[in-house]
Amino acid sequence: MQTTTPVDLLRLPEKDALVKEFVGKSLPQLRTPAFVVDRAVFARNCAKMHARAQEWGARFRAHVKTHKTVEGTRLQLVSSANTTNAIVVSTMMEAWKVYSEGLVADGTVKDILYGLPVAINKIADLASLSDALEKHGAVLRVFIDNVKQVEALEAFEKGKSSSRKWSAFVKVDGGQKRAGLYPGSPAFNELIKALAASPAVSVYGFYCHAGNSYASTSLSQATSFLSSEVEAVNEAAKLATPTLQPSSIDGSTPATRYVLSVGSTPTAHSASAEARAHLTSLLHGDLELHAGNYPMLDLQQLHTSLISKDRIAQRVLATVLSYYPGRGDDGTDEALCDAGGIAMSRDTGPSGGYGDVIGKPWRLGKISQEHGILSRTDSSTEALEIGSTLEIICQHACLTAAAYPWYYVVDSDIPGEEKVVDVWVPWKGW
Repeated sequence: MQTTTPVDLLRLPEKDALVKEFVGKSLPQLRTPAFVVDRAVFARNCAKMHARAQEWGARFRAHVKTHKTVEGTRLQLVSSANTTNAIVVSTMMEAWKVYSEGLVADGTVKDILYGLPVAINKIADLASLSDALEKHGAVLRVFIDNVKQVEALEAFEKGKSSSRKWSAFVKVDGGQKRAGLYPGSPAFNELIKALAASPAVSVYGFYCHAGNSYASTSLSQATSFLSSEVEAVNEAAKLATPTLQPSSIDGSTPATRYVLSVGSTPTAHSASAEARAHLTSLLHGDLELHAGNYPMLDLQQLHTSLISKDRIAQRVLATVLSYYPGRGDDGTDEALCDAGGIAMSRDTGPSGGYGDVIGKPWRLGKISQEHGILSRTDSSTEALEIGSTLEIICQHACLTAAAYPWYYVVDSDIPGEEKVVDVWVPWKGW
């Protein structure tokens, strides 16, 4: 058996000390590279997503993996538009920190979905978390996409005086080939039969994530991805219900409606009112939207054409270290900065490069571990000054944010020069 999540051993930077050291400082005063979050934009993005879920008539489940912070989670769950208490986590450390930092005890979080199919060697850890949540009236949900996972949960509960019934989403593959099963496939049918007979697992719903929707470049493309998601979970529920609820076939017992969870940041932003009405009219369950990148956003999301640049809530501060006139492949200038592969991540996107400089026609075109090469996107632009500070929008906020021990928080709703108003400390580890 593997060790459990070492949440008590994780020593994160102390927020109080960081606030004392940095609040009130202007951005040029900060050591680079640095990760900056605009709290006002972050909060507005959360409110927009809540409003979108309301337009759908759907519940909403917030994924916390992009920022991994107490403060960000609170903004995701309680906005000016609405509230929710359901989240998705990508790691056990995230789940345990949500619990240990009081988000469950104060009622902010009441429903946690562990966002990977059940790892057999983590079942004991998941059970401990489930017990801890239950004391506060909260619930843990898990993903299932293999009969072996059902058998492992049954084996864990066997012989216990007070065995639990695990609440599970069946993970559905809507064509993304990330995780999950195709509705109606032999493996899907076998899993549904195992779940119907299981004394240890109860099906809560069906879940699909359109990770391939990041390739969208228009509303119509994103809507197409969303339609595929909805059709996949809907078909899964339709096919599974007779096996999971045989008494509902003859009408003797009304069928329990399952939760059909779909989404990604691009697809959650998509669909006209007519498309929404058409999709929801076909549902064999209750719709839930889920998304995670939306509070921060990035160049990948900008490329979908579903957001405007002023909605991007994050940027990386970097310092120009050197300058190379005419060194570029096309004879244009290049510059060196202190933001490289670790500070920006190696993710790129359809727009090319690893980040775009805000307010200047320069792009982070090449990166090494600890430095990046900036190239002009406009040959007529002025040279960059050595020692100057640049603000760079990254391609993929989830991976870029993960590199930083803390985030400097500003608030663009406060007039005057931008200064640090808070510091957020993200959870680290698995």
